[in-house]
Amino acid sequence: MSESTSNTLQYRFDGPEEAPVLILGPSLGTTWHMWDRQVPELAQQWRIFRFDLPGHGGAPAYPAGSVGDLAERLLATLDGLGVQRFGYAGCALGGALGIELALRHPERIASLALIAASPRFGTADEFRQRGVIVRTNGLDPIARTSPDRWFTSGFAAAQPAITEWAVQMVRTTDPGCYIAACEALASFDVRSQLGGVAVPTLVLVGSDDQVTGPAEARTLVAGIPDARLAVVPGASHLVPVEQPAAVTDLLVRHFSTAWQPAYDSTTGQMAAIQAAPVKPVLAAAPPQPAPVAEIAPAVVAPQAAGRPDPYDAGIKVRREVLGDAHVDRALAQADEFSGDFQEFITRYAWGEIWDRPGLDRRSRSCVTLTALVAGGHLEELAFHVRAALRNGLTPGEIKEVLLQAAVYCGVPAANSAFKVAQQVIREETTPQE
Repeated sequence: MSESTSNTLQYRFDGPEEAPVLILGPSLGTTWHMWDRQVPELAQQWRIFRFDLPGHGGAPAYPAGSVGDLAERLLATLDGLGVQRFGYAGCALGGALGIELALRHPERIASLALIAASPRFGTADEFRQRGVIVRTNGLDPIARTSPDRWFTSGFAAAQPAITEWAVQMVRTTDPGCYIAACEALASFDVRSQLGGVAVPTLVLVGSDDQVTGPAEARTLVAGIPDARLAVVPGASHLVPVEQPAAVTDLLVRHFSTAWQPAYDSTTGQMAAIQAAPVKPVLAAAPPQPAPVAEIAPAVVAPQAAGRPDPYDAGIKVRREVLGDAHVDRALAQADEFSGDFQEFITRYAWGEIWDRPGLDRRSRSCVTLTALVAGGHLEELAFHVRAALRNGLTPGEIKEVLLQAAVYCGVPAANSAFKVAQQVIREETTPQE
């Protein structure tokens, strides 16, 4: 076990020192203990490396706002330990981290397993809304509903100790790091890049996963050239916890048979002999619910080229600040008369002004709220209050902005603004049971 600095991760090793390294990556809100049931068997053949996300499991609370940032911290940790090449299995956010590594650092990965993963996790709005709830109410509402997302109802009822363990695991996570991880998932979208994953990949999913289910798994399999699908019956999102034996068996079989040799940069060829070959499976695994496996075809997406248009940056920022639902409605309502205006504000208001580095988004939200109060633009004020919450302002900070506006813009204007903001804040910060 180890401590962590701001650019590394808290980790632990299990298994023989001379064995090839196999990394197990955790899901959002969990710790490395989610893999406890897999370690005894996997550690017979591999040197198991587990890590905690920032602020999870007692790890130092240095938030990481992107999957790329997490990947760099993991590699910095491995570099410090002299680990250059490894197999990788990750669940949910841990799976996103595996895809990032395979795309950006393919020379480091010998084999990949993606569990309850997706090339895009829901919508950015969903994760930013979750961040708003945590910022306002703490992690308790998320913790209480985690078993509903992670486990089938039958498992949760039959295993109350594990259910309570899951709730407490989320409750003890640092809220700021949890919010940052939500932002990382909100901005993660590699749908057009899956063809660049060039290592043997197992895509594993629970049949009853309502978060990233079989449809998302098949999207991964369709996009990754060398990918195989396994569906575990009777399991939901946290499938390694709910069906540990079936997951262990699938991981053993995958990493025993699909371990790509190292790439030799001096010759441009794969090495003829693996430096650390994986032992074959010596005994048959105990009977498990039979997973369904199939091989998917390869689909390589076209590459984007050329200097980015301000419109491209603008539509991205506009969606991140206002939310997909709002932007989709605005664009859907555009016609020949209003379409040019929608393009204009996307390109210049969002692509040129909101995307400038001189002010952060919290500051821009403060300025925007004040200007809207001064102008009496209450309809726009409503969705910019939502945007301010997404940009990290708390309800208390929004109140202070409106109080300041009352002095300089007038009490009647601020009175109307408070009514609008109060309603929006109630809607956005009330936990959904």
